[in-house]
Amino acid sequence: MSASIVIPTPFETSGGVVRPEWIDHNGHMNVAYYLLAFDEALGGVFDYFGLTREHKKQHNCATFVGDFHIRYVRELLLGDAIRITHQLVACDAKRLHMCQAMYHAESGYLAAQSEVISLHIDMQTRRVAPMAAEIFERVDAVCAAHAQLPRPQNQGRVISF
Repeated sequence: MSASIVIPTPFETSGGVVRPEWIDHNGHMNVAYYLLAFDEALGGVFDYFGLTREHKKQHNCATFVGDFHIRYVRELLLGDAIRITHQLVACDAKRLHMCQAMYHAESGYLAAQSEVISLHIDMQTRRVAPMAAEIFERVDAVCAAHAQLPRPQNQGRVISF
């Protein structure tokens, strides 16, 4: 990867706005839609790596979620704008370990955090398989850049009360 390319540390994407169909009987964003917003926001990060829909179709590969944890911090309401950050905390040729944070885009408060492990899959065998070398080179460069960031507080968090 060229040294002249600036790697976002962390990545930041829009999570859109809280939609009416995301609101539950408590009048706030339902837990399931936090997962949806986090997952959809990963698309821009994967595109940056080169793991685009076109690449996946051409190389008969995909990414599957191996593990996903969400910590809910503060509610979001109808129409609230969302901003999501993504930090790649570990990687190898077959796996990506990412921590995400969801913020209210206007007020700035932390609404939720996630930790996700994505697996690179060969769709013919439907098994974990190495990424193409040029893709992993970019992933590895991002991982090295993100290693300079503070460790996310939700990384490796154990559920308890």
